[in-house]
Amino acid sequence: MKGQIGQLMQQAQRMQDEMKRAQEEIAKLEVTGSAGGGAVTVTMSGGHEVRKVSIDRQLFADDPEMAEDLAAAAVNDAVNKISEVSKNRLGGVTSGLNLPPGFKMPF
Repeated sequence: MKGQIGQLMQQAQRMQDEMKRAQEEIAKLEVTGSAGGGAVTVTMSGGHEVRKVSIDRQLFADDPEMAEDLAAAAVNDAVNKISEVSKNRLGGVTSGLNLPPGFKMPF
């Protein structure tokens, strides 16, 4: 019994280390979200920090409300890309566990 608990604790520690490593990789990641066929682009870090915004100046001059909407759409695109990358990288860490659907780690 003690051997099984020890093995379980070692497995949990390895999983925790892998999770931390994956989270560090994601934090260093940069993605670019875009909208309007590239008229607006947003570069965002894995930690959801916006690093750069590029808006076609002519679009902004012609229709500032559309430019604002496209900026929001580009940010959302970048957030969705980070979410997908995070799901894929962190999902590999927890793949050996039988977690219920929708269960998110870390807690």
